[in-house]
Amino acid sequence: MHKNFKRKNYARFGVMAKGGNEEPVLSKFSKVDQIGIVVKDVEKYMKFSEKVFGVEPFPIVESAINSAKLKIVLFELGEVEIELIQVVEGESVHSRFLEERGEGLHHLGFFVKDIEEELARLEKEGIKVLERGEVLGTVKFAYLDTEKTLGVVLELIQYD
Repeated sequence: MHKNFKRKNYARFGVMAKGGNEEPVLSKFSKVDQIGIVVKDVEKYMKFSEKVFGVEPFPIVESAINSAKLKIVLFELGEVEIELIQVVEGESVHSRFLEERGEGLHHLGFFVKDIEEELARLEKEGIKVLERGEVLGTVKFAYLDTEKTLGVVLELIQYD
């Protein structure tokens, strides 16, 4: 059993794995590692985050992902990485999100050891990739087509 889960937490809701006597089955993605927020002005939200959360964000990273140019800021809030994403130009899942929904929560990210293995497994389950790429030559990512099913995009992230 995961160190943070207690049997009583599941029993309280009447949820137990396989017949009620075994330990709960934990998802392969049992922890959200990153929350991605699409914004129009990353500097504005960076200053807001510094004041409200008392954190210092990483420097602004300008990155070209496929045909889009983005400004990205990362900072940690507890054990979760917050990613602020501003589209500078071009088309991406982020620019489409901004056009359709405005600023806000874009994705929940999960760190994985082998992104190719996870994508192959998820493809067998019928989950398709919306967009994928690499940032700074060390971070591979893939956005999954889960918005209609879950109400939010999921992202797999592999740090090399």
